[in-house]
Amino acid sequence: MDKQKKERRYARLYKQIKDLIVKSSNNPLSNMATINAVLYHKMDTFFWTGFYLLQKGKLQVGPYQGSLACINLAKDTGVCWAAINQKKVVRVDDVEKFPGHIACDSRTKSEIVVPLFDNHNHVIGVLDVDSSTLSSFDEVDTEWLQKIIELV
Repeated sequence: MDKQKKERRYARLYKQIKDLIVKSSNNPLSNMATINAVLYHKMDTFFWTGFYLLQKGKLQVGPYQGSLACINLAKDTGVCWAAINQKKVVRVDDVEKFPGHIACDSRTKSEIVVPLFDNHNHVIGVLDVDSSTLSSFDEVDTEWLQKIIELV
């Protein structure tokens, strides 16, 4: 998908998600579930979308859409922990080339992980999106996914 088309789609999805959340939710888990469902069903190359949440030092799966997820992700391993430790978005064009990549689903070829912050700017989890296509994610995804998860 070209960047302009992707920008327009994200703008529509952001409005849709925001409208759903503002009208009916005051629950962060419900908001995460809504975000996942919309992204999973509306973005062509997303075959898995989900949140991993920090729980007593463990990174555990939260709301998600797609195939069965890894429940716990080993500390300081993989793309999700890299995003947490660096406190920034991590995009991986080819997961096979990422040291310590955790393969929950062998179809994953590229990945983007966006840290989720609380009101005190502490990382409390991540949004993880997988694609079965190499190099699926760019700066447009980074910008919009960061904006979308602020709705949590």
